[in-house]
Amino acid sequence: MHRSETEIKICGMEFFCYHRDRRDSLALRTELLEEHWSYMDRYAAEMIARGPTFAPDGETPTGSVHIVDLPDAAAARAFAFDEPNYQAGAYRDVLLRRWHNTLGRTMWDFPGGRTGGNRYLVLGLGAGQAADRDLPPDRDDLIAYGPLLSDDGATWLGTAALIGAADPDEARAVLTPDRYAEIEVHDWRFGGRPS
Repeated sequence: MHRSETEIKICGMEFFCYHRDRRDSLALRTELLEEHWSYMDRYAAEMIARGPTFAPDGETPTGSVHIVDLPDAAAARAFAFDEPNYQAGAYRDVLLRRWHNTLGRTMWDFPGGRTGGNRYLVLGLGAGQAADRDLPPDRDDLIAYGPLLSDDGATWLGTAALIGAADPDEARAVLTPDRYAEIEVHDWRFGGRPS
């Protein structure tokens, strides 16, 4: 279950949440898979994008991305820290930031569909003056895109994008390299229960 562009309801604030896996937590994540999906089902109406990230082998999970529209920061913290994998210790840390849905749609509205080609999470951690706040031109391969913001939404802290690209270098090029302290690129897949 997900919401389409016509079903988007305004809850208040958008948040980017990236749970990073603890090393050797695959067995625990597998054991908790149904609990994780059931937990996320409770947020289906608020979900903008979701999905796991993987190591370069394309098989080993390294984290889980969720972009959600929630009433406030307290609701976002509850979402991130009550998640079953987090509670069980499968994740080593959580990046939780305000976010702005620059595309104005969910991942399910992405014209490229759920499958086909390589998909990536590009995460630019800011350094100084804001960059890449506007949509890059001619990027039909963007699945989700927006700035990472401080809790009050006033300060730019970076940029997060979900993108289809030929390889990690092409995905990384969506951001201006010299404007970030660090740019991470992770293999990413559309998430949710299998259809």
